[in-house]
Amino acid sequence: MANLKEVRNRIVSVSSTQQITKAMKMVSAAKLKRATNAIVQLRPYANKLKDLLANLSASLEDGDSPFLQDREPVRVLIVVVSSNRGLAGAFNTNVIKMANNLIAEKYSKQLSAGNVSIVAIGKKSQEFYQRRKYNVIGNNNDLYLDLNFINASKITDSIMQGFLNGDYDRVEIVYNHFRNAAVQFQVAEQLLPVPKAEIKAAAKTASATKDEPKEMQVDYILEPSKEEIVEQLIPKNIKIQLYHAVLDSHASEHGARMTAMDKATENAGDLLKALKLSYNQARQAAITTELTEIVSGAAALGG
Repeated sequence: MANLKEVRNRIVSVSSTQQITKAMKMVSAAKLKRATNAIVQLRPYANKLKDLLANLSASLEDGDSPFLQDREPVRVLIVVVSSNRGLAGAFNTNVIKMANNLIAEKYSKQLSAGNVSIVAIGKKSQEFYQRRKYNVIGNNNDLYLDLNFINASKITDSIMQGFLNGDYDRVEIVYNHFRNAAVQFQVAEQLLPVPKAEIKAAAKTASATKDEPKEMQVDYILEPSKEEIVEQLIPKNIKIQLYHAVLDSHASEHGARMTAMDKATENAGDLLKALKLSYNQARQAAITTELTEIVSGAAALGG
């Protein structure tokens, strides 16, 4: 009977867990819809602005904007975008792992010299790097409580000011790129200085085949002036790119959590089936034992 009671308690516990995971999946699905709408609306604008600025920057000199100055990366800032909460599978682990690999592969000398700083957006990355004694700048965990362009721009403003002051020579951002609810992949991009488009060769070599696509040279007519456009466009693009990365990560988080809760619900269902089978077997064994004892007792009395 003790075994039956133990199995029964486990069935109740797993059943309650299954109901919780179902509810969490539904909540994540609703939040994912809103987050997906936000990133889908922003992504075309952000990508076009990024491409436009990259082509424009190719024709600019470093002195045209302080955000174009390509300095030796002595001091590096890594922006790591994670989430405030767990229960999202490997969502946070993967982005932190990629940030660590980026530091190890590109900025190991700066790290050993103590010149790598972290701006963590999300409690999980904040806690991870603080525990490991990194130079973590600020606390941006409240951004997800009211995620909008204005609040995200406050973080970007401080990063841009640090770059202008010479606190950082290079800024890179690591985040989860949202493809769909089941697929997210990690991306590392250079935020500052603003990357320039590669200057393409004007003429093809004699060995080029006819099947190769022709590369178009973009030539912009600037109005009212190059200086004014650069002054306005580059800071705006930097803010848009960081906001785009945060929205991407936010949608990826809910997609990852919905997938994780769906898998947890499925696993709980499989465990419930196994527990019910064990319960029925234990119950059948108990009934058989009781019947055997009754028959044996009756036979002993009759004898």
